[in-house]
Amino acid sequence: MRQRPICAIATTLLLCGGFAATADAKAKAKDAGGAVAPASTPTGGTTGLTGVSGSTAGTGSTSATGSTSATGATNPTAPLADLAPIVLGKHESPTAVYSGPVFEMTASGLVPYSAGSDASTSSTDVAGGTTAAAESTLSTGVPQLEVPGDTAEEVKINGLGYAAAPENAPIIVQEVIWAANRIIGRPYVYGGGHKSFQSWGYDCSGTVSYALHGGDLLRAPLDSGQFMSWGARGQGQWMTILTNSGHAYLDVAGLRLDTSPANDPTGLEGPRWRPLRPDNAGYVKRHPLGY
Repeated sequence: MRQRPICAIATTLLLCGGFAATADAKAKAKDAGGAVAPASTPTGGTTGLTGVSGSTAGTGSTSATGSTSATGATNPTAPLADLAPIVLGKHESPTAVYSGPVFEMTASGLVPYSAGSDASTSSTDVAGGTTAAAESTLSTGVPQLEVPGDTAEEVKINGLGYAAAPENAPIIVQEVIWAANRIIGRPYVYGGGHKSFQSWGYDCSGTVSYALHGGDLLRAPLDSGQFMSWGARGQGQWMTILTNSGHAYLDVAGLRLDTSPANDPTGLEGPRWRPLRPDNAGYVKRHPLGY
């Protein structure tokens, strides 16, 4: 993927001029429940990492309450173009940097994201994500970040990479991403996140469970083996769980939530947002029906 230049000052001016239109588009997207991914690139910036689509979804079951089942409702076959990427394309780089606009959801609505006047900032590259201001302290917790379009992007805050949800995604997809942001940087702990969603550390399936629970898609944590029969078979329109008997990770709108540093230039373990992998050989594809 071609590295894109960072135009922070110009972007800020554009954001201020186009804020009203963006907020109105945000409200419409929420009312409609999100666009079908991927849509055309919106005005105001391009999205970052995307990849070639995998296999289409077959049949299976779904559960908004976290129950596990291998059979059930039919999952309609979706065109490949409508499935969120789960593979890094051969022409794309895991170190690509997004330089488009970033927004934050606040009590007053969607506003351009700023690290804040009282924060010490620095420009930091994030593998597979955004170059943004790093914030020394977060007095109000992790912000709910958004970017235009259908692809999630990674933003560097206080030395950690947090995902900005696609503005066109359904609210449930956005909530899954924002929930996962709350455990980014926690240590890897075998069995972490299984006795309870709240834990000081998480393992692979505990991390996936926590994120799905944030979107009200799971009521109880599952292990990687249980995820092999959860939801619907195949690749999802917005989210895909890659799982086998020993490991699980979650691809959401073009970013990978994983405790393993495989195919990640940072080499860091624990719950983190990472670039998509070049392939997902050996993993079963599952997804929440409709997402």
